[in-house]
Amino acid sequence: MKPLTHGRVLNIAIPIVLSNLTVPLLGLVDTGVVGQLGAPEPIGAVGIGAIILTSVYWVFGFLRMGTSGLVAQAHGAGDQAEVGAHLLRALAIAGAAGLAFVALQVPIFWAAFRLSPASDAVEALARDYLAIRIWGAPATIGLYAITGWLIAVERTRAVLALQLLQNGLNVALDLWFVLGLGLGVAGVAWATLIAELSGLALGLWLARHVLSRAVRAARDTASLFAADKLNRLARVNGDIMIRSVLLQGCMTSFLFLGAGHGDVPLAANQVLLQFLAVTAYALDGFAFAAESLVGQAVGGHHPDRVRRASKMTSAWGLGGSVVLGLIFLGAGGPIIDLLTTAAEVRAEARFYLPWLGLAPLIGVSGWMLDGIFIGATLTREMRVAMIQSVAIFIVAVLVLPPIWGNHGLWAALMALNLARAVTMFRLYPRAEAAAISS
Repeated sequence: MKPLTHGRVLNIAIPIVLSNLTVPLLGLVDTGVVGQLGAPEPIGAVGIGAIILTSVYWVFGFLRMGTSGLVAQAHGAGDQAEVGAHLLRALAIAGAAGLAFVALQVPIFWAAFRLSPASDAVEALARDYLAIRIWGAPATIGLYAITGWLIAVERTRAVLALQLLQNGLNVALDLWFVLGLGLGVAGVAWATLIAELSGLALGLWLARHVLSRAVRAARDTASLFAADKLNRLARVNGDIMIRSVLLQGCMTSFLFLGAGHGDVPLAANQVLLQFLAVTAYALDGFAFAAESLVGQAVGGHHPDRVRRASKMTSAWGLGGSVVLGLIFLGAGGPIIDLLTTAAEVRAEARFYLPWLGLAPLIGVSGWMLDGIFIGATLTREMRVAMIQSVAIFIVAVLVLPPIWGNHGLWAALMALNLARAVTMFRLYPRAEAAAISS
């Protein structure tokens, strides 16, 4: 196996950090362009619509994480046939799931808006947004699988190229459709849909060689859909799906509960969630490096390399969290001003900004342990830890917001991230043990 050095960690992580930063930056542009309309309703509509789709799609976010862990272990074991077969299986699931979401969009959106207490004006705009964006479901879910495969085999520069194309196109179309053509919220949705379809096309091209080999192998053998392969796929992805549903449920409830305080707090929370998205995506760059390196160490049966990869990637993640917290505290106000021209939203967002200075330090341990556990395919442990953390979040939501209002809601979110770190850290020794027993 290749030497495990800080240079190798950075070679994997830096392109991922750069590519991931384009995703929340896209959210910043989405929020910023509708923020120029000078009213809170379009900001809230894009926020509600985006988080509904994120919640629905990330039910299948396991395809990114599960594919990464399984492929990394196959790569570490030198089993190149399974490296391609895992991707082909994941894409088949993605296509079926995306088409199901398109077919079931009416009941899905009906249920989502029954849970959301947003105003009639915000809901009407959000429905227009969702009716356009839902057609990108197969592309978005398929890209989860492709991204997981690229991370696992350390082709992170290809991940960067994929994100730059997709999100760069999205930003350009945002500016043209909303500020140039005056399409408003619908313009944001059309820009995202076109970018999603373009991203899928590039992703399939990047994986063309391994996919062609996997398709040829599937014609000659039943190994692609062998019972043991499918059972492991179902176990790993089922655990991650439950974990993802629970996590997205917490994030969705955060935004919906904020909407209960009025349109201005909803818009302020949506602006500040862009800071949290920047944190998650930046630190996930190092967590993704942990997925690849830990997964390869487990596949190669090297527990000492599991420990070393976990320590090295976590050290870089901690450093990044300190930098982000200082940036948010020092430059958060001017960034808020760039995102919205509504004076009441600016003032409200500044009131809660200190929470975003703490968020990176509180969340980094949970994000890094996610990467370690995914690489080791300790998905059952992830599921159990998330169930325990959600229970703590529910108690915090019931107790803190009635006392401190929206401050209490932010405190409950911080409690969720802290609980994730504590519950998973207790189970970390199983990651090293997986390299012995795998």
